[in-house]
Amino acid sequence: MSLGPLLAALAAAAPQAAATAPQTIPPAAQQGVEQSGDSQAKGVISYPPEFFAASQPATAMDMLDRLPGFQFDSGDTGVRGFGGAAGNVLIDGERPASKSDNLESIIRRIPAGQVDHIELIRGGAPGIDMQGKTVIVNVVRKKEASLTGLIGVSGAYAYDGRFSPALRLEGTRRQGDRSLEGSFVIAGYLDDGDGDGPRVRRDAAGVPIIRSYVETEGDGTQAVATAAYARPLLGGKFRINGQFFHDKYEEDIVDVQSLPIGGGGFVERDSNSRNKVELGLRWSRDLTAQTAVETTFLQNATKYRLYDIFKSGGTTDLFTNSYTSGETVGRVVLRYRYSDSLSFEGGGEAAYNWLNTKSAYAENGAPIALPAADVEVTEKRGEIFIVGTWKATSKLNVEAALTVEASTIASTGDVTLEKTLYFPKPRVSVTWSPNANDQVRLKIEREVGQLDFGDFIASSSFSGSGAIHAGNPDLNPQQDWLSEVALEHRFWGSGSITLTGRHFQYTDLVDRAPIFLPPAQCNPVPDPNACVFDSPANIGAGTRDVIMLSFNLPLDKLWIKGGRLRFDSWKRWTEVTDPTTHQKREVSGVHPVDWEAHFSQDLPQYKITWGVDAYGAWREPYYRYSEIETYKLKTYVTPFLEWKPRKDTNVRFEIQNVTERGFERIRESYAGPRNTNPLDYTDVRSLGFGRIYYVRVRKQFG
Repeated sequence: MSLGPLLAALAAAAPQAAATAPQTIPPAAQQGVEQSGDSQAKGVISYPPEFFAASQPATAMDMLDRLPGFQFDSGDTGVRGFGGAAGNVLIDGERPASKSDNLESIIRRIPAGQVDHIELIRGGAPGIDMQGKTVIVNVVRKKEASLTGLIGVSGAYAYDGRFSPALRLEGTRRQGDRSLEGSFVIAGYLDDGDGDGPRVRRDAAGVPIIRSYVETEGDGTQAVATAAYARPLLGGKFRINGQFFHDKYEEDIVDVQSLPIGGGGFVERDSNSRNKVELGLRWSRDLTAQTAVETTFLQNATKYRLYDIFKSGGTTDLFTNSYTSGETVGRVVLRYRYSDSLSFEGGGEAAYNWLNTKSAYAENGAPIALPAADVEVTEKRGEIFIVGTWKATSKLNVEAALTVEASTIASTGDVTLEKTLYFPKPRVSVTWSPNANDQVRLKIEREVGQLDFGDFIASSSFSGSGAIHAGNPDLNPQQDWLSEVALEHRFWGSGSITLTGRHFQYTDLVDRAPIFLPPAQCNPVPDPNACVFDSPANIGAGTRDVIMLSFNLPLDKLWIKGGRLRFDSWKRWTEVTDPTTHQKREVSGVHPVDWEAHFSQDLPQYKITWGVDAYGAWREPYYRYSEIETYKLKTYVTPFLEWKPRKDTNVRFEIQNVTERGFERIRESYAGPRNTNPLDYTDVRSLGFGRIYYVRVRKQFG
C-alpha cells in the first residue's frame, strides 16, 4: 500500500512548498538513511554533514532548516513545569535543562562543524524520549576536543531613520564529555507592529465622527548572557547552565484629530522592563546495561515593571503594574530498555510557582478600584507518569503514556481562595510505516493547559481597546481531548509532503468574560459600565479543528539546481458559546488561517545563497463583553542574500517587509453588554510600517 497517489494529488492542488536539496553529494547521504538500514527500521533516519554541504551551514539550526519532513517546534517556555515545555529537538539524546533559554537560540549556538550527524525520529523509537511529539530530531555532536568561537555584528536601518545595532559573542570548549559554553548578546529592536496611519471612527450608521492621524513608535533593547558547564560526575553526566535576561521596551502613540475640528486627540506612553534569571541542573547515568536515571532541577525568577500614561482632552489616565514571580521544578525519570523493541520510563515532577503583583489605576489622580489589583498567588503541583514504547513490527510502533497531576492553587490579597485540582492525562500514539516512503501517525491525548499567571494580572490597553482589563486568579486550567492523524509521503530523495488533521474538544476553555465589581467598590460616577471589566475566564466547552499542510520540495528536478521550496499552512475552525450573548462564536485570540513559504537557492560556485521568506496575512479576534476587537496583519515578505566568502565567514543582507505591509486594529464598540445594546461605533486604525534594511556579519573561530 502507498499513500503516494493521495498526497501527490494534494500536492498538485495545493501551493508549492519547501525543502532543501543538497547538490553533488553521495546518493546515500542525499537520501539521509544510514547504510545499515537498522536505524531506519527503528524509526530513525540519520543525516550526515554531507547532506547539508552545498548550503555551507554555519550552525546546527541552519541544518535543521533543511531537514525534509521536519517542522521546528521550540516548545512553550511560558508554561509552568518542565515536562510540558518540551520542544521537538534533543541534543545528544537529551533535552536542554532550561526553559528560559530559547531552544532555537541553544541550537544556533552549536557550530555546524561540531555536528556529527542529525537523527530524524518519526513516530517514536524504543529508548527515545518523544515528550508526546510524533516527530523529533536529535542533534548528535562530535566527541573530539575542540575550541570554537563566534563574533557577530548586525544592524537594522528602518525606513524612518531609526537604527538598531546588535552584537553577539559565543565560545565553546569541548573535550570528551567535558564542555564549557558561554554567550552574550546585546541588541536593539524595532516594533514593526507600530507605524503611522489614519484612524477613522464611524457611528452605527457609518457616518464618520472622528478622523485623525496616528503616529506610533516602539523600540526596545535586550541583553542575554548564558553559560553552561558539563562534566562526568558520580559515574554519570552532569550539566549546569544559567541565564540572565533583560528587556526594556518603550512605545509612544500620538493621535492628532482633524474631525471634529478642534478635537484634542490623545497621547500615550508605555514603558516596561523585565529581568529574569534561571539556573538549571541535570545529572544522568546508566545504572545497568538496560536502566538509566535522569534528574533535572530548575529555578527561575522574574521582576517586571509597567508604566502606562494616557492623556486625552483634560483627562489623564495612569496604569502601573509591578510583579515578581518564580518557579522551582524538580524532575526524576527512570528508563528501562527491556529489549530492542520494548522500553519503559517512569518518574515524577514537583513544582512550586509564585506570583506577587501590585496594580494601580487612577484618573486625574483619583484612584479607581480594580479587580485583583494586589494579589499573591502560589501553586504547588506534582505529577507522576509512566510511558511505554513498543516496536510491534518493523512497520508498526505504539507509544502509551499515563500522567496523573495534582495541584493546589491559593491566592491572598484582594482575592482570597484556595482549591485543589486533579487531572489524569492519558496518551496513545500509533505509527504505521507501510513502506520506506509513507507513514501514518495517529494520536489521542488528554491535555491540561498550564495556567498563565499573566491572566491573573490586570493590564491596560488605553489606545487599543480603550479599557483596563482585569486579572482573574480564580481560573481553572483549560483541558481538552486531542485526536490527531498525520499522513506523510517522502519523494525525490529529500522531498516530503505531510497532511495533518487535529480535533480538540475543550472543557473549561479560557477566553474573555465580564467581571463585575461589588457596588461598594465601584467608582462613584454615573456610568453603569464603570463597575464592569473585561477579564480572562473559564467559559465552558468548545472545539477547535485544524488542518495542516506542509511541503518540502527540492527543485533540482524542476530545473532550478540547488533550489528548495518549503510551505507550511494551518486552517483552523473554532467554536464556543459567548458568555455575554450566549451565541456561538470563534475562540478569542486564534488565527483562522496562517501560512509561510520559504524559497532559497544555493549557488556554491559563487558562494551565495539567495531566497525569499514570506509570512501570510492573519486575523486575530477578541470578544469582550462590550466590544469586539480584531487585529489584522498583512503578508510580510523578506528577500535575502547570503554570501560566504570563506567557510568561517558569513555576510547576510535582508530587505525586511519589502512589501511594506500594514497592521490594522478594528474596534466594534457597543453602548453596553453586546447582548442588550446596539453597536455604538466602529473605530479602525490602519498603521503602515516601511522597509528595514538589515546586514549581519558573522565570523567563526576554531
